[in-house]
Amino acid sequence: MPDTSSHPARMAIEKLWAPIPWMLEAAILLELILGKYIEAGIIAVLLLFNAALGFFQEGRAQTTLAALKKRLALTASVRRDGVWKNHPAADLVPGDVVKLSLGGVVAADARLIEGNVLLDQSMLTGESTGTEAGPGFQTYAGALVRRGEAVAQVTATGARTKFGRTAELVRTAHVVSSQQKAVLRVVRNLAVFNGILIVGLVTYALAHAMPVREIVPLVLTAILASIPVALPATFTLASALGARALARKGVLPTRLSAVDEAASIDVLCADKTGTLTRNELAVTTIRAMPGFDDSHVLMMAALASSDGGQDPVDEAIRSAASRKTVSDPIKLIHFVPFDPATKMSEASAVDANHVTIRIIKGAFATVGVLAAPSPAALASANELESKGFRVLAVASGPPAAMQLMGLIALSDPAREDSAALVTELKTLGVRTVMVTGDAPATAAIVAHAVGLDGAICPPGPIPSEVRPENFAVFAGVLPEDKYKLVKAFEQAGHIVGMCGDGANDAPALRQAQMGIAVSTATDVAKSAAGIVLTDPGLVGIVAAIKEGRITFQRILTYTLNSVTKKIVQVLFLGVGLIMTGHAILTPLLMVIVMMVGDVLGMSLTTDNVRTSPLPNSWRIGNLTIAGIFMGVSELAFCVGVLLIGHFHMGLAVASLQTLAFFTLVCGNQATTYAVRARRRIWASPHPSRWLVFSSVADLLIALVLAGRGWFMMPLSSLVLISVLGGAIAFAFVLDLVKVSVFSRLRIA
Repeated sequence: MPDTSSHPARMAIEKLWAPIPWMLEAAILLELILGKYIEAGIIAVLLLFNAALGFFQEGRAQTTLAALKKRLALTASVRRDGVWKNHPAADLVPGDVVKLSLGGVVAADARLIEGNVLLDQSMLTGESTGTEAGPGFQTYAGALVRRGEAVAQVTATGARTKFGRTAELVRTAHVVSSQQKAVLRVVRNLAVFNGILIVGLVTYALAHAMPVREIVPLVLTAILASIPVALPATFTLASALGARALARKGVLPTRLSAVDEAASIDVLCADKTGTLTRNELAVTTIRAMPGFDDSHVLMMAALASSDGGQDPVDEAIRSAASRKTVSDPIKLIHFVPFDPATKMSEASAVDANHVTIRIIKGAFATVGVLAAPSPAALASANELESKGFRVLAVASGPPAAMQLMGLIALSDPAREDSAALVTELKTLGVRTVMVTGDAPATAAIVAHAVGLDGAICPPGPIPSEVRPENFAVFAGVLPEDKYKLVKAFEQAGHIVGMCGDGANDAPALRQAQMGIAVSTATDVAKSAAGIVLTDPGLVGIVAAIKEGRITFQRILTYTLNSVTKKIVQVLFLGVGLIMTGHAILTPLLMVIVMMVGDVLGMSLTTDNVRTSPLPNSWRIGNLTIAGIFMGVSELAFCVGVLLIGHFHMGLAVASLQTLAFFTLVCGNQATTYAVRARRRIWASPHPSRWLVFSSVADLLIALVLAGRGWFMMPLSSLVLISVLGGAIAFAFVLDLVKVSVFSRLRIA
């Protein structure tokens, strides 16, 4: 398959050329213009941190492709010019004749022309049960030969094989995270809103003949006030903290965006084999005929099964027989392995009376002909097969008088925790849909066992307009079908999670907003997924969703807080300009407000929050309206303090700038605590210790700077304490009003 990897230098440059990096780069440029090299350095560190994170995550698709390629055969036995020789698999061309041998990997799509083999095609179908293949059978690159030998003619190679198309789907699969969309929309809304305000500020200043030496700092201050510098880094920090919490629960996020995407998923597409089931055949039912019991049926079947082979059916029967005891054991004399031509295996044994008996095990249609007819057995076999079980018949006795002993039904049983998972996901508002390459009848058994009792999608192409509520089970699907199904759900507006374990699941895992690989998954699946379960079972899926909702609430609080601050700061500059005729904040004071405010805001990523019972979603329009409401409310508080300082106290411009600085800091504190509580402040979870520490440090820094007159004119302690007390009162008044606003805007 072709190498499509990008050059590392190009990947690194691309990480610095996007809307979010543009904001940070603009902030760095402004700081350098102002001569604030330390502040510029801090923002540069944030920029490089975000870029490095994206750079290392960018190579995930290439890692998946590398894992896919490792599964393919490196060499193949090819007949050219009448001579069999080993050639690199990459040298194969359509029309080549290749030999398929026991334990080998099929090097290309090929059609068998002679011989019989048992093929494991799990890399495409996800089913571990082997497929009997004879002349005319079409097999695919990557299949493993479990038994026998055959000759086949190559029909497709490289990227044109089924496996190659799977790799191409992984390479091209891409979905923009809902968090990334939210960031861009927030930034866009802020840019438009604040851009209009800044133009208004400049127009007003020019209309009133302000000196250029005052206009330039005013504009720079306004631009600094409008850039949410810490927003990308805070989103990353919140996701990283969520990822660390999940790692302690046996869940390993390999892509940070998957953590907050877990909060929003409302559909989980779950692979059947190895995900909802244990991916191992087991004896499910034994139907002993009159005169025999379950133990003797299993014992005879075990004697006619290979010991230590790779056949999963024989392994399941011998495992079940080892847990049964019989009073009259039989000694094995000779064993004949399964023959695809006769569709049965057989053995010769000697019983306790030294009588030689023949034992046969195989398809009911074959064994039933060799034994005495039994209408009851025929009815039982039809019943079990109609339920999707794999049914084998066992017969024994003298060669001329064989008796049907019983039937053995095998299936891949559901995991013990699968039903509980489906039930709990339903309570969390997440619809579970089974997606499998197995037959509809077999899928229906597992679906019923785990609580998925909805309709089953008919075999065939996936409808483009399909919805998750239409069907509970999609059976007989190939990798491209799983990929198309996930994409169809996403295009319908759903946030989709995909849970799988095989290489056949890789494209869908990559396309889903939250791809989940179980602990027993192949390297291919793990490299394609955004979350890997490191502990057995499926409880990690619920843990990921709950932790994701915690992370979402923290990010939502920070975003709403950031929108509020960016709106109020620019508006406050405008009102102050109209009121005093001067800029009420210098660029230096605005940088200090930004730095202490961002530390407080970033501490929200550790806050204690109340999660929502249903999937979360980004309602950016409502979020912006709420931010404007909170911003205007804080603006009213800040303007009120400024009015008192200007008209009642008669403060000079320099002192008004100090008052404006300290009022903004206190107002930001008030709105932060009001925003973090969706309900009343006193009815919400207590703030985290990091939030409290940051809040206290923020206030102390502002008090010291304003009280001592560092970088500004000093104010008396009485004035500063009065402003702080007013901010506390404002916080409780705002809390009374904001609950109804949040409720109307569905911010919860």
